[in-house]
Amino acid sequence: MSPALEAVRPRVQVHRGTVKVAAYWFHPAILGEAEARRRVLEAWRPGATVWALAGGHLLKLATPGLCAVESAPGLPLVLESGVLTSAPLSPKERERLAPPVDAVVLVHAGIARMYGPWELRQVDPGAWLDVSEWRHVSVKGLGAPPPPVKVALEPVPPPTRERFGPGVPAFAPEAERMLARMAGREVPAVREGFFARLRRAFRPQTEGAPGSTLAPRRAGWLDWVRSMFSVTTNAASTSGTSAQPAEPQGPGALEQLKEWMLRNTLLGQLVGQRKGDYLRHLFELFEEGNLDEALRHAIPLGKDLDARAKLALGVPGPRETLRIQPRGRGGAAQTFGGGPAVFDALRERYRETFRRLEREGRIDEAAFVLAELLDAAEEAVSFLERHGRFLLAAELAEGRNLAPGLVVRQWFLAKDVERAVAIARRSGVFADAVLRLEKTHPTQAQALRLLWAESLAEAGDWPRAVDTAWPVASARHVARAWVERGIQAGGMGGAKLLARLALGFPDGFGAARKDIQTLLSDDTPLRAPERLSFATELLRESTSDARSALLVPTVRALMRDEAVEGLPSNAKLLQQLHALKDPALAALRTDLPTPRPSTRESWAASPDLPNVRVWMDRSHAGAHAVHDAVVLPGRRVLLALGEAGARLVGPDGRTLAGFDVPAFSLVLSEQGNRALALARRGDPWRVSRLDLMERRASHWCDLELEAWASTYDGERWFTAARNTVSMVDTLAAEPRSLWRVPDVGGTVLLMAVDAKHLSFLVLHLTPAQVFERVERWCYELPGGPVLRGREDIKSLRESPASLALTPDGEAMVGRIVVSEELDLGPWPYLAPVVTRRFHLPTFHDSNRVGEVRTNSWRVTRFQKDELHTAVLRDSANHARATVEFSGTPPQVVRLTEDWCVVHDLFGRVVWLDLHSGEVHRVPVV
Repeated sequence: MSPALEAVRPRVQVHRGTVKVAAYWFHPAILGEAEARRRVLEAWRPGATVWALAGGHLLKLATPGLCAVESAPGLPLVLESGVLTSAPLSPKERERLAPPVDAVVLVHAGIARMYGPWELRQVDPGAWLDVSEWRHVSVKGLGAPPPPVKVALEPVPPPTRERFGPGVPAFAPEAERMLARMAGREVPAVREGFFARLRRAFRPQTEGAPGSTLAPRRAGWLDWVRSMFSVTTNAASTSGTSAQPAEPQGPGALEQLKEWMLRNTLLGQLVGQRKGDYLRHLFELFEEGNLDEALRHAIPLGKDLDARAKLALGVPGPRETLRIQPRGRGGAAQTFGGGPAVFDALRERYRETFRRLEREGRIDEAAFVLAELLDAAEEAVSFLERHGRFLLAAELAEGRNLAPGLVVRQWFLAKDVERAVAIARRSGVFADAVLRLEKTHPTQAQALRLLWAESLAEAGDWPRAVDTAWPVASARHVARAWVERGIQAGGMGGAKLLARLALGFPDGFGAARKDIQTLLSDDTPLRAPERLSFATELLRESTSDARSALLVPTVRALMRDEAVEGLPSNAKLLQQLHALKDPALAALRTDLPTPRPSTRESWAASPDLPNVRVWMDRSHAGAHAVHDAVVLPGRRVLLALGEAGARLVGPDGRTLAGFDVPAFSLVLSEQGNRALALARRGDPWRVSRLDLMERRASHWCDLELEAWASTYDGERWFTAARNTVSMVDTLAAEPRSLWRVPDVGGTVLLMAVDAKHLSFLVLHLTPAQVFERVERWCYELPGGPVLRGREDIKSLRESPASLALTPDGEAMVGRIVVSEELDLGPWPYLAPVVTRRFHLPTFHDSNRVGEVRTNSWRVTRFQKDELHTAVLRDSANHARATVEFSGTPPQVVRLTEDWCVVHDLFGRVVWLDLHSGEVHRVPVV
């Protein structure tokens, strides 16, 4: 209690009637400790806090409410000018007390006593509850679990032997054993003993010996072949998969022993002789024209040496069947030896065989030679396509992991349109596939282009949908509908489509005239980016009467925006417009001066500007708890209000639309016109679709979710559940997976995604459910997804207290701080997988409770008592903004490259425009 020269005795001792109560004070000396605690717990509501004050308990309510003083459970306190008082004070009485903000004034025994905020000590009322007799019971929801997400793209099985027709020879007796070796399975045992096999494998063969199946047709072959396997030169220098020697990969002791034995013992001579005899026999089969047997015994060639290759002591066995393996051969390769000349000769024989099989019309067997023996899978796909084997070509292209654009092309030619579109959407290779088809199949290319445009339109990306479909003149009527929807959505994309409507359709100028006049005559800075987008599209269009009519008002609008301080410069575009040889600009060119390039910079690029500070106290509380908030184009804000649904708020604070679906988390599309609303329903999550342009919402599905990406591209959403990471197709009637990682080995804690990368953190536990490690996975999305990095976060010995992750893999894990005196150094950190400027690792701070990061920004959250602070810093670690909230619960932060939103369950929402530095408070009424 603050000292006073003279006691203040208020004329009114307590409040009377019905007042707006912000807190209650309970006095154990009058009520008894047990009764006081019971009343505190009975009056407590989520968000309320309990403090020890003046020998009693002070309960601060989450939201002030009306209460009759006579029926109050404790002494009611009213918030007046930031001070809690138990009696109405006159101006003179308040002046004599001089209470600071957040102080408490209690009138007890006729005397008003003032207590500063530093005299309050927070109490945990949960410690008053005796739960020693409680037993933890695991519960499950009574409803049926949601069905698993369907897999849209099942792996394509390899072509069966029968697919290659009756010309394919039957299996050799060694087929089962060789098939097991090629598949990496255990090879069935052979009844003969080890020494018998060794003598048979290395028995010297006499040239021309009676009964010898390896007798040469020409004596020169034996000498040449054996010379290629000289143990003193290159007996183990060349691989059967490459003509170039491999770089040493640290061979083990067994490999070193094998190499020494081959070079310095009789074993090496026997192996070299056996290999030479085997290869000579292979060449004889080719020369005799016995192609079936030759191909069954042929040595596969490759382009690159497998890093796992080992030196082979034996010789290859015959192939079981002339069957293309779409997914390639598994297991570690083995070097065969013999030098480049041997493999050049084999390659020449294989090429001759391929040409012969093609001349004889044996297309599948010829493709087998290309794909399996020459390792020319892409050439084999092209060859099969030329001969109309589209399905086999598609299976081979996908199984051998060729370029995704090529895979889409082959499936489209094979008339499996659904699979082609699914792969194109998964990998984002529509453009590449269309380009590949246009060169040879223009009709099919147009069909795939329209499917691409339809997919973009369903995802809400109408500008790109129109650009994609525009080259197909017969589809302009479909594009017209997308143009109108894009204009209705507004923003820079809508302004671009407004120019397309005016200049691309016969009646478009009249239809767009009113909207164009509204855009160009609006002098507010808010729509300046739209005018710039409109002018850019106008510049791209060809000369016409309609364009000439629009140039003058457009240039005038741009010159007006150029004079507004704080807007990005459009001087370069103005110079391009002035350079047009259009008669309509002649008079304007003489009246207006040539614009000069501006040196203005955005707020984001000006770290020397003062730190933006925002303070939010209890007076800014809203009528509803805000569980999530995102910023949309046009400075609109979408709020998740829990069971009260979702709400769309305009830049002036007015409610534009309400969505009657439960919303506790929001997943926003990149275009800003679609969103997913999530609400937990026991174990599963209910997912609803929000169409922010049509202002409608609908229930979509129930999903099991452990983690999910907070954004999606309108059609692909990344989620994690049951050790599986999936790319979910949000356009399907029921959720289906376009791609998945079936087992990441642990629980996914956090995910981040953008147009180029996907990253997630995996928590690994021991079988006894004890913390083991946290692992980061990072994928590249274009043309994939392709895994680009997988690494453990070092120096982490306990479960993380907080996490931060960017899409390109920059990760930071916060530890629990045991004491302020214990300095544990920076938090465990991993740099991004791409080269860019990244943030410095964060050091320990007892008040730090978490971070949120993007490539250019990071927000660090602190908490000290009831003060919650969020500090925004740029990549150079300059503090750019500070947002402070008083009271509980803590802040929630969402951060992108364009905006930062801070909100809490009191309904206080504030967001910062990271381009202009403007602060916007969102009323929740």
